[in-house]
Parts: sequence; structure tokens; C-alpha cells
Amino acid sequence: MPLQAVGRSATPPSEAERAMRQDLAAAYRLVAHYGMDDSIYTHISARVPGTEDQFLINPFGLLFKDVTASSLVKIDLEGRILDDSPYDVNPAGFTIHSAVHASRHDAACVLHTHTVAGVAVSSLACGLQPCNQWALQFHERVVYHDFEGIALEAEERERLVADLGPTARALILRNHGLVTLGRTVSEAFILMLNLERACRVQVAIQSTGQAVYPVPPEVREKTALQYESGDSVRMAGQPDPNEREWRALLQHIEPLPATSFRD
Repeated sequence: MPLQAVGRSATPPSEAERAMRQDLAAAYRLVAHYGMDDSIYTHISARVPGTEDQFLINPFGLLFKDVTASSLVKIDLEGRILDDSPYDVNPAGFTIHSAVHASRHDAACVLHTHTVAGVAVSSLACGLQPCNQWALQFHERVVYHDFEGIALEAEERERLVADLGPTARALILRNHGLVTLGRTVSEAFILMLNLERACRVQVAIQSTGQAVYPVPPEVREKTALQYESGDSVRMAGQPDPNEREWRALLQHIEPLPATSFRD
């Protein structure tokens, strides 16, 4: 589907959109900081607050470490660029992210990576295994979508959405990479950080050729529920269990994208 610049608007973003842009730019820089980027490829998107058919995504051609709040591109579900941007958008990124944003209105942010460990686990017939604490966060909560080639065909969106389902927050694209969905940018990023770590540990374990010490099924589910509740990390009086870690993670970024809209 072609991405066209139509309906460009000179209307300044709302305060809610500015805040979303700042968080999304921070997520891009954090992905680069943790080595989860892939040159100019892969993508993170965030729904424009107050809309169901518009989202922000990276300008195609910038390294993740160089993405800023103001350089993010606003597009709609038809692939039309809505703001006055000199950039275009990765067509594969549009295919994946438009599919998720159109079907999962609970997902404010969608994050996709091609890391060595993530692609390795996505290429294993066994998929993600419940062999470590990070992996147990995703116990029976990760879903899979079969590889169909580079995601350039709009028809794939229907099949991807069917595999994702109505509630999953972690999706493994077979032979391809990882996707996480968050109700906030911080949730999507922290889920991806933990999913990536789970994959790295699994690859390290499998490289030893030794048997894995088993975790009983009831403990797997208990651990997943503990992660979901957020009770072990939630700040007193803070409804967002990711807030404490997100604030700490932002200290990796210099300068912080959140300091001003123009950064």
C-alpha cells in the first residue's frame, strides 16, 4: 500500500500528543541503547491520544538513536501522512503497525525488533520456553504468527490480527522477530526488554547442550500472574507499575527527548 502525504496539517500537537511523542522518542533511543535496533529497520508506533485511526512512527532512514519527538511521522490507517513531515515511512512498518492499531484499541504502543536472540528463538520450532524468570512473564501469554515474507502485503494484516487475538501483549513473528503491545509506551518497552532477555537466556542455555531444570506448571502460572499484577514493582500510590523503572531507564538518554518537543 503506498504511503502518501495528504491532508497535511499545520495545527500544533496537543499536550497529550507532545507527551506521547516524547515517550516514543525515548523508547527509540532506549532500543538503540540496549542494542535492540537493526540499522534503520524495525519500528515502534504509538497511537495519537484521542484518536483510533492515527499513530506516530519513525521516519524511515533515521537511526533509532537520532529519532526525536518532532521528527516522528503521523499517519492514519490508510497510510496517509497527516503532518508536515519531510520523511516517509517504512512500508513494512506500516503493514504491521496499522494492523495492530486498527484491531487492538487497548494498545497505545506497538514495538517490533529484529535482534539476534529474538530472531533465533522465533526460528525455533519450540518457540519461547519457560526456562527462566523473564520467560515466565510470558507463560502461555505469547502468541505466534507464521512468516509470509517481508510484510509488504496488506492482506497479511488480517492473518496477523487473527493470530494476535484480543488480549496478547507479546507476539513472536516466526523466523522474523518480536512484537510487544503496551497500554503505555513504557509498558511496551519494558515488555520487550524482558522478552529480549528471556530469548538471550534461552539461547545461552540451549548452547550448553545441558538439560534445563524444570519449573513446575503451577509456579510458571504464579510467576506470570505476579508480573501481571505489578505488585512487586508498583510505587506507593502510583497506578502505573512501570513508572519506577521507566524513570530509571530514561537516565540512559542524554539529552532526554522529554526535555522539549523540539528535541
